[in-house]
Amino acid sequence: MYYMRSYATNSTGTGYGNQIIFSTSLADVDGNTYRTVAIGTQLWMAENLKTTLLSDNTPIVNVTDNTAWTTLTTPAYSWMDNNEATYKPLYGAIYNWFTVNTGLLCPEGWRVPNDFDFGVMESYLGIAEADLNLLGWRGTDQGAQLKNTTGWDAGENGTNTTGFSALPGGYRYAVDGTFQALGAFTYWWSSSLGDPVTTWYRRLDGANSGIYRGATNKTAGKYIRCIKD
Repeated sequence: MYYMRSYATNSTGTGYGNQIIFSTSLADVDGNTYRTVAIGTQLWMAENLKTTLLSDNTPIVNVTDNTAWTTLTTPAYSWMDNNEATYKPLYGAIYNWFTVNTGLLCPEGWRVPNDFDFGVMESYLGIAEADLNLLGWRGTDQGAQLKNTTGWDAGENGTNTTGFSALPGGYRYAVDGTFQALGAFTYWWSSSLGDPVTTWYRRLDGANSGIYRGATNKTAGKYIRCIKD
């Protein structure tokens, strides 16, 4: 993350312009590059992760069969509707939580955000401190601030004032491994356990301008936004 402002000095003193904050792009071990965005004091990916390799170059298994997906206890990924050509560029890869749990999913110096990291961002965007740890929908327009200005259904696009550029990539259902809700909403894993069998996540819907906090089974398939250490 970089900070810049201009200044001018003359006989009356020094005057300063507005501070500009910007960040550079990021590459993963698989050769994918990502835009990044500063939100408050945090630096986030502005796109979903796409890697098919862990950061130690170990391949992640691409599991296309629905039943096989539901029985996994090891790292795996898929593309929405098993259609890499169409959906990789738009939405990135869908991962189960066992992939997150390796600690090797994000590029070096980055990590999968925990539940607290999401809360820091949500607080910066204006969700009340007392509401951060509640289940379900919280906030007012914070989800809209994260949603892209295009790509959602008519009337459901966001303002994207954060530059987070969230798109409705759907998810993979833990119960039967099917792909669901393409174009309607999106999920991101956190690295934090809700209990021994579930993990915290965040969700955005086209029809809701808040941010949903919940926990679900580790066999579900969700997207990843890495955060800078």
